[in-house]
Amino acid sequence: MKSWRTALLPPLLAIIFALLLSSIALLISGADPLLAYGTMLSQLTEGSIAVDTVNLATVYYLAGLAVAIGFQMNLFNIGVEGQYRFAAIVAAIVGGALQLPPVLHTFVIIMVAALAGAAYAAIPAILKVTRGVSEVISTIMLNAIAGGIIAFLVNPDQFGVQTGNNVSTRDIPESGWVPGIPFGNAGTLFGFVFIAAAVGYAYWFMLNRTRFGFELKASGESTTAASAGGVDAKKMVLAAMLLSGAVAGLVALPELLGRDYSYGITSTQQYGFTGIAVALLGRNHPAGIAFGALLWAYLDKSAVSLEAIAVPKEIATIIQGTIVLSVVVAYEIVKRADIAAEQRRVGRALAGNGRKPASVRDGGAL
Repeated sequence: MKSWRTALLPPLLAIIFALLLSSIALLISGADPLLAYGTMLSQLTEGSIAVDTVNLATVYYLAGLAVAIGFQMNLFNIGVEGQYRFAAIVAAIVGGALQLPPVLHTFVIIMVAALAGAAYAAIPAILKVTRGVSEVISTIMLNAIAGGIIAFLVNPDQFGVQTGNNVSTRDIPESGWVPGIPFGNAGTLFGFVFIAAAVGYAYWFMLNRTRFGFELKASGESTTAASAGGVDAKKMVLAAMLLSGAVAGLVALPELLGRDYSYGITSTQQYGFTGIAVALLGRNHPAGIAFGALLWAYLDKSAVSLEAIAVPKEIATIIQGTIVLSVVVAYEIVKRADIAAEQRRVGRALAGNGRKPASVRDGGAL
């Protein structure tokens, strides 16, 4: 069982350490750290920043979940970037071509996106289990290929539509949209936030309440031990990558079905790489990933305000980077301290019962 120190101290230490390093950077640049942080905090109540933060966090959350599924199997799925972009273009083309009733239309688009993401993730998965090709190398290459596929598909000679200087897919009819929740001048919250929450719950349920989740975690801990217990390690690698790709396929849908309704070369990118940082920050736990997504999105949205006080907005990037670096180090430090404390507790309990630890009884041999 994890102690409160293992659960709470690492992220708190990471945030404090990140703020200290960022403060040093601000002081070196001649800026006032308190003024900079105060300006960023004040943005939470300004205009649509709060709603925009939640909307962006929804995208980051899905990207983080996709990466976390791979992490559970000790797979480094860097290909979330290519998988979600490929899925987005396929879903936008299919969604724009169909004429279906409202709910059914949206459901079909979501399923197409998930299947397209899984199909693109199947390539590195098959190479991994059949040829032993590192998923890191294959997914990086597939990320670059996805850009070429999108450029080909949105060409006006294929499925693209020229609108001024912009080329994108045909607009998805309103029957395929996911309605948002309006908050007046504060903006409109993506309705997809509830679908993302459902995906997060499904991820938690799978890991903690299903045999597949147990086998997934067991295989991630030790493929040898899992194989001895009757788990097919190669099958789990394939399943984990396909599931990761399916969730990755949903990453662009909050914006596609809630704001843009079409997809093109100029559509926002780099969400997949942000998902890696968010998953690390959240330690692969759905609640932790949600916290990491909100924090990352808030830093992204509030960074622009720093330019109003002549502070480089890159300070927010420094905060983000140091938080990720710090949380990895902090978790390891706290974990080791927790293990040492547990060993001392067991030692005292054995001493109180008049027994010696095995290492003492056996002459120091474990």
